[in-house]
Amino acid sequence: MTSTPLAGPTTSVDRRRLIASLIRDIPDFPQQGVGFKDITPLLGDAAGFRATIDELVAAAPADIDVVVGMEARGFIVGAPVAIALGAGFVPVRKPGKLPAETYEVSYDLEYGTETLTIHTDAIRPGSRVLVVDDVLATGGTLAATAGLIHRLGAELVHVAVLMELAFLHPRTMLAGAGLGETEITALVTIDDA
Repeated sequence: MTSTPLAGPTTSVDRRRLIASLIRDIPDFPQQGVGFKDITPLLGDAAGFRATIDELVAAAPADIDVVVGMEARGFIVGAPVAIALGAGFVPVRKPGKLPAETYEVSYDLEYGTETLTIHTDAIRPGSRVLVVDDVLATGGTLAATAGLIHRLGAELVHVAVLMELAFLHPRTMLAGAGLGETEITALVTIDDA
């Protein structure tokens, strides 16, 4: 069975417009006062999903060894990016989900705390790593993941996210966490809640 190329936007600007149009707001989820950016309409639209992967791949620098995606939506967008780049994929998961020995880190979220884990042998030292995720909100998840990557002796060379919630000022937090020089690409930037 051969796949048929999807018809869709042909320019980066048009792809990013399509992507933005397929993200919906869900008020008060997962708790009162939080405005959730829902990407399920985007994932359910073949042209929109393809545009997302194409744009994330285009953002990647050359010679990526490993793509890292965080649970759970980072898996959805990170794995196809890894395939397109000819790179491996490494999941960063919540505690108790990875079967071998792990490193873990806890961090603060916009609305609570979380812990992430990675296998201690998931990435070879010196590997060039691209982190792919759906959203850059406060920067806590990315900073925690970067800490795990560095603990494995790998080099975080780029971050590509579907959307950045700029009104939460994540880049300020990331600079304070030592990631100010890390290049970050956001396909969609949301400036207000």
